[in-house]
Amino acid sequence: MTLKYYHAEPAANSLKSMIPLKEKGIPFESVYIDLHEFEQHSEWFVKLNPEGQVPVLEHNGVVITHTTVINEYLEDVFPEIPLRPYDPVGKARVRYWNKFVDENVTPFMSMHGWHHMIGAIARGIEPDEFEKLLERIPLPDQRRKWAAARSGFSEAELANAIDKIVYACAKMEATLAQSPWLAGDMYTTADINFFAMCGMTVEIRFPALEVAANYPRLVEWRTRMEARPAVRSALAMPNHTDPKVRNWSRQVR
Repeated sequence: MTLKYYHAEPAANSLKSMIPLKEKGIPFESVYIDLHEFEQHSEWFVKLNPEGQVPVLEHNGVVITHTTVINEYLEDVFPEIPLRPYDPVGKARVRYWNKFVDENVTPFMSMHGWHHMIGAIARGIEPDEFEKLLERIPLPDQRRKWAAARSGFSEAELANAIDKIVYACAKMEATLAQSPWLAGDMYTTADINFFAMCGMTVEIRFPALEVAANYPRLVEWRTRMEARPAVRSALAMPNHTDPKVRNWSRQVR
């Protein structure tokens, strides 16, 4: 079996499919894609994924993209350690939560990340060079996102994003009052999705939300997530923004 996982730092989308690989104990080759050097838009990577985005899973020559799809694929091909219930109702709950996070959480967490972090990178690039970088981005929406990050999102857009995140946290808090995990009694990819895209960083990005006081079940859930060996292992993957490890690439088991 040949399995490669092309990814960036252990956060957000790259973390979202890294955790299932670790949970299932699947041997894979880690291939780091340097987003700070725009490697995801390089000619060789766009041949692999024409959308120019990470992460990408390559399994026996088959390329799978988009994290929710990757995680579904891993469930289908490696079912021995399940992260999805077997019964139709349980599967529906997992898919509902994954759809909710993908559509109602991720874009708005991402907006604030782009506004504060990616925007600083974009503004540090000379205008002519920035235009050349935009031309290399395959997806029109991503080109617009980079342009928006350079100029900054509006206060109305950022406020709306916070409203969406508050709603998501409250929804999760209410759900955890009924069950230990988002989809019920079983730990699933729904928990992994919310953790990777929001639960791990919401306090850091939005201290005004007073997460510990307002969403104590979310905090307790996050503590249980962080205690899982597979989650710890995924989070321990090197951060290539550190120059000492930028060229790191190795076989991971």
